[in-house]
Amino acid sequence: MKTAPFRFTPSKSIPFRDATAVERARAIRRQDLAKHKNPDFKIRVMPDDEMEHILVSDIFWRIKSAADEGRRCVLITPNPAHAYRKVAHLINKFRVNCKHLWTFNMDEYANEHGEIAPYDWSLGFMRSFRKFFWGQIDPKLRPPEKQCIGPTTKNIKVYSKMIADLGGADACYSGPGWTGHLAFIEPDAPEFDAPLKRWMTFGARVVTLSPFTIAQNSLHGFFGMSGDLAAVPPKAATVGPADVVGAKYRMEMHGLTTAGTFVSWQRMVSRLVLHGPVTPRVPSSLHQLLKTDVFVSESIAANIEPFWDRGY
Repeated sequence: MKTAPFRFTPSKSIPFRDATAVERARAIRRQDLAKHKNPDFKIRVMPDDEMEHILVSDIFWRIKSAADEGRRCVLITPNPAHAYRKVAHLINKFRVNCKHLWTFNMDEYANEHGEIAPYDWSLGFMRSFRKFFWGQIDPKLRPPEKQCIGPTTKNIKVYSKMIADLGGADACYSGPGWTGHLAFIEPDAPEFDAPLKRWMTFGARVVTLSPFTIAQNSLHGFFGMSGDLAAVPPKAATVGPADVVGAKYRMEMHGLTTAGTFVSWQRMVSRLVLHGPVTPRVPSSLHQLLKTDVFVSESIAANIEPFWDRGY
């Protein structure tokens, strides 16, 4: 049975709408995903069940190595909440003194007035980080509470300077959102509207969240995994591209599926991040210009093709 051609322009609500680039990215096969012209941009495809182990191992190794060498360790941290319990377990098991450790959460929610959620807000990233990481470390080993830092209404204007004053981050861990955002560096946020070179110099700020990010986060366990759009705040504080560029080491993790199924909003944007144009319209594509280790799960690396016998 013949099929009729049907062409359309992507919705204007979509931040990145280069149809040719999208089609090219969509067509990338699993066996070609790890190829890239930048030799410092290393892409590795890994089994799904090894992804968390890679993240946990790297964070622990950096903390312990710095402790062994008597130097400071500064990390820009994302929010894989339960993985931090495993890092804390290793710290306790091997009795690693973390007095040298400084952590900066890469983002936090804010309200419509730009007021950033306090550390003790029940659904906040900082509360989660303190609960699953800082709070799990033996009090004799954990870093001083003042060294476990998140963006606040009071510090957001100097947040990037706080990181820079410590010599920049030793490592920055991240993973792309549905829009390709890096932390909450959104492609359609007016607060980050600038050409690439200038955009790369932008530091931390409060931004307007993309509707796609709100939809993505409404599927998170913290918000009930029920598509409750009104439960997700409209704005957020975030580190800027300059903080990522300034980090001594960068790790990108592409492995998010919906509740452990094959369904994922990340499979397509992962291809745009890794092989599409480097543009503020796909913020995590910035890594293509840098020295970055990228780990992609087999689920995310899987070919994109129709499932004619499936619905949602």
